[in-house]
Parts: sequence; C-alpha cells; structure tokens
Amino acid sequence: MTDIIEGYGHSLLQHGKNSNRIYLMKCDVSEVNQLISHMNQLALDKNYSKIVVKIPDSLDLIFKADGYQEEAAIPSFYCGKETCKLLGKYLCPKRKSLTNDMELKEILYDAIEKQTNTITKTLPGEFKIRQLLESDIPELAQIYSTVFKSYPFPIFKADYLLETMSEHVLYFGVFHHNHLVAASSSETDPDNLNSEMTDFAVLPAYRGQQLALHLLHEMEKTMIYAGYHLLYTIARASSHGMNTTFARANYRYGGTLNNNTQISGSIESMNIWYKEI
Repeated sequence: MTDIIEGYGHSLLQHGKNSNRIYLMKCDVSEVNQLISHMNQLALDKNYSKIVVKIPDSLDLIFKADGYQEEAAIPSFYCGKETCKLLGKYLCPKRKSLTNDMELKEILYDAIEKQTNTITKTLPGEFKIRQLLESDIPELAQIYSTVFKSYPFPIFKADYLLETMSEHVLYFGVFHHNHLVAASSSETDPDNLNSEMTDFAVLPAYRGQQLALHLLHEMEKTMIYAGYHLLYTIARASSHGMNTTFARANYRYGGTLNNNTQISGSIESMNIWYKEI
C-alpha cells in the first residue's frame, strides 16, 4: 500500500506508514498557520515520526519557530526568484539518528569529485530514447515493478501513470530493439517553472551504460525548450549511480533529508541535487 496524497485547502500533503511521515509537497502561503497545526495533529493521531516540508524561503522562520530545522535548499525554485527550503521536524529521536552516516558521506564526496568528468558515452545505435506515450504504460509499469520492491508513489499502477501523464508528468524511456529497458520522469510545476527529475529505473541487464544520464539529458532538453528555469531531484543518498549521474550532469548538491523516504523496503536518506537552466 502506498502513502496517501491529499489536499488541505490549497496545499498538498503526502502521508502514511510506509515512510512513517508527513510530506508537505506544496504549501499555500495564506494558510500556513492552520497547516502547521493540522500537520502536528495529524502526526500525533497517526504516530508519525517525521514531518518534512518543501516551502518558500519567506516561510522559513515560521516553521523553524515550530521546531523544524533546515535540511536542504534549492535556489531559484519559485519562478527563478525565490529559494525553496526543505525543513524536517523529528518527532522521535531515533528517526533523526543515522547509522550509515560515513557511508553516505563517502558516496556524496565520490559523486562530487566526479563533477569534472562530464563526458557521456554515445548511445549505441540499437538504443532509442523518446518521450513515452499512453501505449507505453504497460511496459513502464512493469519496469517499475521489476526495479523497485516498494516506492513512495504508486508508479506500479497503470491508472496512476495514466493520470499523471495526462496532467503534469512527462515520462521518458530508452528502448532496445523496441523493448523498454529504462525509464524516468519529469514532474513539472508550470506555475513555478521548475521540474523534478525523478523515477529513474534501469533493468539490471542494462546497467553500466549511462542510460540514466542519457534520459536526464533528454529531459533537460525538453524542459529548456519549454522555458523552465530550475531542475532538481531527490535521490537516494545510498545510490552511487544516481548521485554520480546528477553530479556528472553538473547538478549542485543542496543538502540531505535524513531517514526520509521508504524505497525498496526500508526508510532511506535522500540527497537534493539542483540545476539552474
């Protein structure tokens, strides 16, 4: 079962026992005080151990006064003008404690060192890359089901993929002899001209060929053409491949969300990477 996504006024929340947290995905400035009270009560009722919020910098002090602390920041997030802050509030001491801190730092430092290596291998001729269509959804759902044991959003379900594809998410894929072997998505926010580059999945037999990097470059071209200003990702801090992919594509490290998201059966820390275009 995936976590719940629901509106509160004009804001948008995700919460549930999978990640055992509340995630404020979109915050309406006019209802911030009611929203903070609502999330506190919801966390108490559901016994969640973390609340994480994605907010404009102008609301930073209001949330910090309620016990939040900054974990990451993304400049130019709102229409290229205002910084986005990602703040965490820990409701259980164990949730804040990292058991693999040194390992995650080594992965991060290794990725940052590779930012000077921006060479991308040429995609072999038998591979084709393009934006996905409704007819590709069955294969797309199968890839996500194969790669991830669990995920914070219901990307295994064809109806969810169809709904998001028809609204604000652009899906992309790499095909090998007409079979989909890798996929990703660009979750667009046209009101603020930013997009999250996410949902990367490569079938095990096709890893090590920079397919995720090729997908990222293809999505970037589409977003630049559409007039977007800021691209970002929330990547698993434990993933050598994804952190290196974004570093090599000249994304900048924006911070780490500790013990934040349940993926493939465990709650993981997530690194923020961003790129102004």
